[in-house]
Parts: sequence; C-alpha cells; structure tokens
Amino acid sequence: MEKKFTVGVIRVLTSEDQNFVDLHGRIIEEHFPGIKCISKCIPDQPEGIHSHELEQIAIPKIVETAKSFEKVDMIIVSCADDPGVAEIQKAIPGIPVTGGGEATAALAAKYGGKIAILGIVDYAPKAYLRMIPDKIITVGKPEGVDSTLDLMTAEGRESCLRKAREIKEMGAEVIALGCTGLTTIGIAGDIERETGIPVIDPVLAEGLFAYFESIRKQ
Repeated sequence: MEKKFTVGVIRVLTSEDQNFVDLHGRIIEEHFPGIKCISKCIPDQPEGIHSHELEQIAIPKIVETAKSFEKVDMIIVSCADDPGVAEIQKAIPGIPVTGGGEATAALAAKYGGKIAILGIVDYAPKAYLRMIPDKIITVGKPEGVDSTLDLMTAEGRESCLRKAREIKEMGAEVIALGCTGLTTIGIAGDIERETGIPVIDPVLAEGLFAYFESIRKQ
C-alpha cells in the first residue's frame, strides 16, 4: 500500500469539537488524492485571529503546535495571514510549511491583474502585500463581520455576498478570500455565482500547494 503524504494542519481558532478542527483537513483530503491530514488547533484563541495583536499572541502557540506533530511531511497554518509560517520554518528546518495567504495570493495572480480581497479585517494579509501589492484594488470587509464567528451566522453570510457584489462593481477581475473561515462556511461557490468572476478559496489553495509537494517528493 502506497504511503500517503501526511500534512499537519494547524487551525488558529480554538475548538473542543474535533470534527470542526478537522474540517479544513477533510476538504484537502477530499480534493487532493494521496494526502492525509492530521489537524490540531491552538489553545485559548476562541475568536481566532482578527487583529495584529491577536496574531502576536497566537504565533508562539502556533509554533508549539507545529512542534507537537510527529512524522508529518508538511505543515499548513490554515489562516490567510500566514501567522507563524516563517517562525515554524526557522524552528523546524527541512520541512515544507505554507499558509493560506501565500497560496491564495499565488493563485489569484493567475486569474487577473485586478484582485480584490474579501476577508474579516480591513487590511490585506501579509503575503498579499509581499507578493501582489500592485494588483490589489481593494480590501473588502463585510459589514458586521469582525471575527470568524460572525461568518457562521445567516447575517454574516449575506453581508459577505453583498460585499462581494460591491467589489465586483469596483472592477475586480478575481476575488481572493482573505480568511479561511470563508472556507469553513463554504461560500466561495456562491460568491462565484453571484459575481461571475473567479474566487480563490484559501483552503483549496493551501491544499494545492501540499499536493504539489507530495508529487515533488515522490
């Protein structure tokens, strides 16, 4: 039996529900053959990361969670701001590490030169600013959505769709989701249908990066 490429997935939103913690890993497994995901969440971060201050609090926890994985081939920080990715690379040299941000930014550039970011904060994730600064036309934060938890309400979902329509009207050629919580609520397909333009889902993007690594290591 062929050994599967094992990925440690770090969720930055604390939950005692392992089914919820496993969600992003399951999505990756469903779409990319030969990959096995082991998912863990960081402690004491009930609202996830929706500010620079919360990110700084989370980074040490993310690094410690990364160190707790045994015999994984790659680590994914399933967050569009890539918190802790650089720190993990220093702490665990020799293992591939990626986050939702750099994966999404790389794919978004393929689909258009005018990229709009849709997320839960009013600033662009670090990787987007590093990789595609000249292509970002706007950062859209839905009204009433201030954390990942807000996305999980009917009002939050509708607000996201409304903001997506607005940024399409601003001339966006592609929408890059700026929060993996938007994957959690499965909204990418609805946004594509509403706007008629490509939408880059960060969990699928980070899964694609993992799939490439799994092929490269064969």
